[in-house]
Amino acid sequence: MTARAARAWCLAGALCGFVVIADQATKAIAESRIVPGEDIDVLGPFGFTLTHNEGVSWGLASGAGAPLILVTLAALGVVAYIFSRDPARKGMWVAVGMVAGGALGNLADRVRVGAVTDFVVLPPWPPFNVADVSITFGVAALVLIYLLDVRREPERADGT
Repeated sequence: MTARAARAWCLAGALCGFVVIADQATKAIAESRIVPGEDIDVLGPFGFTLTHNEGVSWGLASGAGAPLILVTLAALGVVAYIFSRDPARKGMWVAVGMVAGGALGNLADRVRVGAVTDFVVLPPWPPFNVADVSITFGVAALVLIYLLDVRREPERADGT
């Protein structure tokens, strides 16, 4: 492994750890300060409410339990594989660290209590958490990285 690749793995791991810690800390604060179902208005449409989501985003696959945990682990494996192919690719460590950290933060909830703690309200979306935001930005970053790479590929001599 090259020094750049090793550095990228370390950075992705550190960012992943940071996201898990931030996610779990904010969920613990929400659990300790908000009564389930309570609505706290913060500013305009932004607020807090404590909910527990047994499914994936927006309540899809509610009550899936062990299969949902297996799907999450498989998705993490795919992300790790993609990263392993070119960890030194510009920005890849950020995208992978965010996706992995978010997935592990929500996975920790599923394993520990059987549901993900959501508490941030910003209509029109249902309640979400730090892990969800991290996954969303991480996936968006992955898409951008690959789209920009496609645009930068030189045209081959045969025109393809």
